Amino acid sequence: MDIVRTPQKSYKKPALIAGGVTLLAAVTLALTRLDPAMPTVDRATVLIDTVQRGDVVREVRGPGTLVPEQIRWITAQASARVERLHVESGQKVGSGELLLELSNPDLQIQTMQAEQQVRQAEIDLINLRTNLRSAILTQEGTVASTRTQWVSSTQEARAADSLVRLGLVPAFEAANRKASAEEFTTRLRVEQERLALMRAAIDSQIAVQASRVTQLAAIAQNQQARLRSLQVRAPDGGVLQELTLQLGQWVPEGTALAKVVQPGRLKAVLRIPESQAKDVQLGQTASVDTRNGLVTGRVIRKDPSAQGGSVTIDVALEGPLPAGAVPDLSVDGTIVIDKLSNVLYAGRPALSVGSGNAALFKLEADGRTAVRVPVVLGRSSVNTIEIVNGLSQGDRIILSDLGSNANAERIRIK
Repeated sequence: MDIVRTPQKSYKKPALIAGGVTLLAAVTLALTRLDPAMPTVDRATVLIDTVQRGDVVREVRGPGTLVPEQIRWITAQASARVERLHVESGQKVGSGELLLELSNPDLQIQTMQAEQQVRQAEIDLINLRTNLRSAILTQEGTVASTRTQWVSSTQEARAADSLVRLGLVPAFEAANRKASAEEFTTRLRVEQERLALMRAAIDSQIAVQASRVTQLAAIAQNQQARLRSLQVRAPDGGVLQELTLQLGQWVPEGTALAKVVQPGRLKAVLRIPESQAKDVQLGQTASVDTRNGLVTGRVIRKDPSAQGGSVTIDVALEGPLPAGAVPDLSVDGTIVIDKLSNVLYAGRPALSVGSGNAALFKLEADGRTAVRVPVVLGRSSVNTIEIVNGLSQGDRIILSDLGSNANAERIRIK
C-alpha cells in the first residue's frame, strides 16, 4: 500500500530576494553619499604661475594711434566754387603757398558795395564837420552883433537916466531906453548859451558819424578778407592732407577744405580701459611701441570722461621717432603708474577686473589636484597683481579661465 508524502515548504527563495533588495538599498544610499566626481582639465590648456615676493612695477597698457601735435584746419571763409587746384593731398607745402582758387561773383559785388558805403560815410562826415563849423561861425556873428546892440542900448539907457534928472528927456523915453537895454542883455545871454550848446554838441555829432565810418570800414575789411580767402593759401608749412575737392564743386561756408600737419611732431593718443585709467596722472613716463621700435614719452593730457569703456590719454614723444612713424599709425602704449616694494604678487588671472575678493585654484602638493580658495587681490599691473591675503609665497595657482569648472571646489589636472 502506497504512503502519500506531503512536500515541505522552502523558505530560501524569499530570503534571497529580501537580502538582494536590502543590498541594493544599501549600495544606493552609499552612492548618494559619495562626493561628485572631480572635473578634469588638461595641464597643457591652463596657465600656472607661482606666488612670489619682491618689487613690482605697476603699468597700464592700451592701444592707440600716432597723431600730429599741431593740426591746422583750412576752412572756407565764404561759399564759393572750386576753380583750380594747385596741389594734391600728401604734398609738402610752405607757409603762404597757394593751394586752390575759389570764385563767388556775389561776394565781389558785396565787397564793392561795402567799399562804396565807406566812401559815402566819409563824405557825410566831411559835410557834417563843414556844416557844424559854419553854424558855429554864424552863431558867433550873432553873439557879436547882439553884444554891440547890448552895449549901445546900455549906454543910451544910462544917458537917458541922466537927462531925466536934468529935465531934458521925458520919463517914458528913459523907461523905453532902460527896457531896451534889459532886452539886449537877455538876448546876449541866450545867444551865448546857444553858442556854448553848439560847441558842446559838435564833438558828439562828429563822433557818431566817425563811429559809423569805422563800423562800415570794418565791414568792408571783412568783406575784402573773405574775398581774398578765395585764394586759399597754407597757413603753415607741413604736409597737406584730406584735400578731396573737385573742379566745379560748390563749397558752403565753413566747410573743411584740407588740413596741414607737421609729420615730424607726433604724439600718441592711447585708449586705456577705464578701470585702469583712474591711476594715470600727468607727467608719468610711458613707452610707445610703433612695431618698428620703442619711443619713450610722458603723459601730457587725460580726458576727463570715458567713452566706449576707455579713457583717452595723450603721450608726448620725447625720443627720436623710428622709421615709418607716420600719422594715424597704430601703436601700443605702456604707462608706468607706480612701483611696489616687497609685496606678494603673481600673474594676473584671466577673469580679474581689479582689486577685491576673488576665488583662485591653488595646486596641492602632489600637483595633480587644485582646490578653490578665496583670496584678496590688491593693486594690479598689466601682467601682475598684488596678493593681499589668501596665498603664501611659493603657492602655485591657475591663472586661466576654467569656464564651466570655475565654480567647482576641486579639479583634477592630468
